[in-house]
Amino acid sequence: MTSFLDSLLAGPSSERWLTAHKDPLAGIYTFSSCIALSDLTGDGDYRLVIADLGSGEFNMKLRVYKGTQQVTENTIIDLPTGVVTFHMDTNQPLIPAIAVASGAHIYIYKNLRPYFKFTLPTLDISPTEKEIWNQAAMDSVDIGQLYESLTNLRHELGDSRLTARTQRLLMLDSLSEVQQFVDAHKAFPLKRQTVVTCIDTLKKSHAEEGSVSCLVLGTESSSVYILDPEAFTIMDSLGLPAPPVFLTSTGLYDVEFRILVACRDGSMCYLKRGWPTARVICQLDSQPVGLIRRGKNLIIATMDNRLLSYTTKGKRVWQVNLPANVTAMEQVEIPGRGLSLVAVALSSNHVLLYDDKNVVDHFKADDCVSAMKFGRFGREENTLVLVSSSGTLQILILKRTAQFENLEISSAPSIGAVNKLNVPKKTRLYVDQTLRERDNATLMHRVFQHDLYQLRLNTARAYVSSLETKSSPVSTDPEEPIKLTAQVLGLGPMFRLIIGLSNTSVNTPSRNLYISFHCDEKLYKVMKPMMLVPMLVPGLNYQFETLVESLSEMGIADMIRVFVSREEKSQPTLAATINMPVSEMV
Repeated sequence: MTSFLDSLLAGPSSERWLTAHKDPLAGIYTFSSCIALSDLTGDGDYRLVIADLGSGEFNMKLRVYKGTQQVTENTIIDLPTGVVTFHMDTNQPLIPAIAVASGAHIYIYKNLRPYFKFTLPTLDISPTEKEIWNQAAMDSVDIGQLYESLTNLRHELGDSRLTARTQRLLMLDSLSEVQQFVDAHKAFPLKRQTVVTCIDTLKKSHAEEGSVSCLVLGTESSSVYILDPEAFTIMDSLGLPAPPVFLTSTGLYDVEFRILVACRDGSMCYLKRGWPTARVICQLDSQPVGLIRRGKNLIIATMDNRLLSYTTKGKRVWQVNLPANVTAMEQVEIPGRGLSLVAVALSSNHVLLYDDKNVVDHFKADDCVSAMKFGRFGREENTLVLVSSSGTLQILILKRTAQFENLEISSAPSIGAVNKLNVPKKTRLYVDQTLRERDNATLMHRVFQHDLYQLRLNTARAYVSSLETKSSPVSTDPEEPIKLTAQVLGLGPMFRLIIGLSNTSVNTPSRNLYISFHCDEKLYKVMKPMMLVPMLVPGLNYQFETLVESLSEMGIADMIRVFVSREEKSQPTLAATINMPVSEMV
């Protein structure tokens, strides 16, 4: 497979994509998790939302593009780690909000303006660390002892259990710098704050597009928080064995939901409603660099240049070795063609598109791609947004005539090639079953024929019985070609029963008919137990209505029989049985 990829990448790029826009001077530094495509104004014109990391220390901005032009720009205080769009309410018009995860905060933008800021709750501080800083505030400990005590505490608890102030102090090189740092910060209260590492959305109670969604946050403190979309309070807090780096959620929060998380230590975790902590489903051999849910499987890219597929239960389905490092991953959903592909960007400037484990497309960018996003942009359905490591913004549009096929199969020589069938091995159960069928072939055939004849006989008897009792909704009498339909409306205890009659003959009207009902009088009361039917003209539909009251206090459901009869005949022309629904209690 690797040799095939090497030869494929050495060849020319495909011609399935059109370059709609390319801006080498955009100066964007971002990742796939910080890009979103959404209809921010409710007019059907989708905008591009990018959280720009700037230089990594300053000049972080939230940029919004309409077409090829940047329309708004907002400054972000801390480094962004993710951007999603979601609906906070059902007010018309349905305009989504933008959620930007930055440091320990979630910044909410509505109508492209700042709307709300949510801050993660503070964590418990080690009593020993708190006591050391209290002594420093009272000048009861010298700098050397302070530094040594905090160093020993780091060896005991680990960096993740310390506050950001202590971590920053332990990064200093000289005692003079430590003294200046302590003098500048000792008067402020000590806080231990976590940060957001990944973000996703989860539908709250309805799965339709445009319904209200919750925010799902993964934090550095190995926790997953689910936020209420209106009050922005924590509705659920779930524990993880390690800090999460990628997460994907499905389902409804009010009904049942699933959250799959890739952690920094390579463990894949599974969360569902009612679980306080996650369950580890598998352990990767290397750290993950991308996670995509594709149907019932997970597609994971790892740092050892592999693309793997796992089931949601942790069973590996397949793996593919890649010729270079993975720099970005994105899901390419094309509903009009029934395709769900995975785009993988490599450090060799190539972008591969996989359908399952088969390469169906590839192209080479001018620079290494660091971020990708596929979806609707503007009025175009299938758009791929690329951001390179040099800051170039490139927008590609999929050709409407593009066809995807397995490039490995299409490029392989077919003349004289003999494909060996993958015949499964014969198991002991298969051999025993074959011997049993060979020894009892005659008996098994007779049993099958007997059951087949019995089925045909039962079918014929049921048909004859329906003809004798006139229980078919379509008349078999050529003199009375009538069709009957019935419909029950309402929740109870009062129902509306609608009977439809139509004459299916060509030019013979039906006269002197009436409709009658039969039911258990202890359970139901029919307001019109008998209704006269006017002349039925061929080709027209006639409807007759009556009210039916359920008399059972327990809401018991039974059947009501409907008869269409002629005045001069003792047997009904048509009969139908209506299974009444269970009545709601008043």
